[in-house]
Amino acid sequence: MTSLVLGSASSGRLRVLRQAGIEPLVVVSDVDEDALVASLDPETPPEAVVLKLANAKALSVAAKLPADIADDCVVIGCDSMLYLNGSLRGKPGSIDAARDQWAEMSGSVGHLLTGHTLLRLTDGVITHTQGETGSTAVHFSTPTPDEIATYLATDEPLHVAGAFTLDGFGGWFIGQIEGDPSNVIGVSLPLLRVMLHHVGLSIADF
Repeated sequence: MTSLVLGSASSGRLRVLRQAGIEPLVVVSDVDEDALVASLDPETPPEAVVLKLANAKALSVAAKLPADIADDCVVIGCDSMLYLNGSLRGKPGSIDAARDQWAEMSGSVGHLLTGHTLLRLTDGVITHTQGETGSTAVHFSTPTPDEIATYLATDEPLHVAGAFTLDGFGGWFIGQIEGDPSNVIGVSLPLLRVMLHHVGLSIADF
């Protein structure tokens, strides 16, 4: 049976797949995301940046799979960032950075970009590669100072792309989205379904 390998430590991505009926094998990549982004041409389009990160993660995971899994599997690598006011925003990493980001996000619209790379492995060899970037417009409401302080105290926004979640505490502050909600959480189910079809597989196979 074909295995589906999720090359991500994201609990959100794992939850999306599990709720959709797929139990993936989780293998975390060892890609230095900051170093990879720093190596790119500053003029690289934002959609291409997240796709390059997703591709690097998928390749990193594929290279360390045990032979019995690599004989027949697909590897999914993903990377998400928020595109806001002409620049990409990843994980803030600190309360101050998250607070500054929310000051800019409040009352505005950003685009959550998620790069998806799918590698099809047969007999230990990559036979097909698919890459797509999903984009979902996110309309942020305007939280009060007390609400933002409480949200920051949860630590959630420090460790997620764009300093917010749709399916967690951050959902209180999302007024509207335009597009696929699963893409905001980290892996687009409709996009992944199409990518699987391109390599001759169906969600029914999993």
